[in-house]
Amino acid sequence: MKIFETHAHYDDEKFDNDRKEIIKKIKEAGISRCINIGCDINTSIKSVQYSKENDFIYAAIGLHPSNLPKTKEEICTQIQELKQIAINNKKVVAIGEIGLDYYWNKDNKQLQKYAFIKQIELAQELNLPIIIHTRDAIDDTINIIRYNIKISGVLHCCPFNKELVKHGLEHGLYIAFGGTSTFKNAKNADEIINMVPLDKILVETDSPYLSPEPLRGKRNDSRNLKYIIKKLANTKKISEEKMAEITYNNAEKLFKT
Repeated sequence: MKIFETHAHYDDEKFDNDRKEIIKKIKEAGISRCINIGCDINTSIKSVQYSKENDFIYAAIGLHPSNLPKTKEEICTQIQELKQIAINNKKVVAIGEIGLDYYWNKDNKQLQKYAFIKQIELAQELNLPIIIHTRDAIDDTINIIRYNIKISGVLHCCPFNKELVKHGLEHGLYIAFGGTSTFKNAKNADEIINMVPLDKILVETDSPYLSPEPLRGKRNDSRNLKYIIKKLANTKKISEEKMAEITYNNAEKLFKT
């Protein structure tokens, strides 16, 4: 069973003691493709490095809303750096993760929206999909999706909000489900899963965060995608093998790997 991990952070310090071993183990476990996600210039460079060192790893590069510089000028400078990284590295397959996060920072909303839109423009220029992070910012995310997105992409770690998912699907976005979809207290999870057509579903872990049940609270890695695939398969009433195949093919199509 081939599995496509669409969102992991193996650059995270939680992997500092055993990064090479974990990357080896996830490949042996059937993770045939994995995208390491950048959140700033440094982690974007690391993502590219891992993609060069491992044939099954690809890179996404971007400025996470919680990691932004303090001025528009600095944001533009860093976006130009990202542009050069993408141009010079064929294994860069997406711009992300980008988006809005008002949970951690409510004081720079305008700057977050500016950075989000500018990185969407970069993705459009480079003909790359985007990976969208949103937290406590549903309305502004919907508005930006509605008026700015002319390319494909994915709503990362799907928030269980029907309006957001509805607008995302209407604008051609894929929906990625992670460990939160398996949580026993996840409201609307089954309803949202059933909203998403099979040709728009992706799976991810957001490793090392958000481990699925029954491993909630422990360090996450891509081997745990099997629990997410099982949840989606049971909800959609298809086999786990078929769900793995569908999500793999969807990710290949989106990221052109």
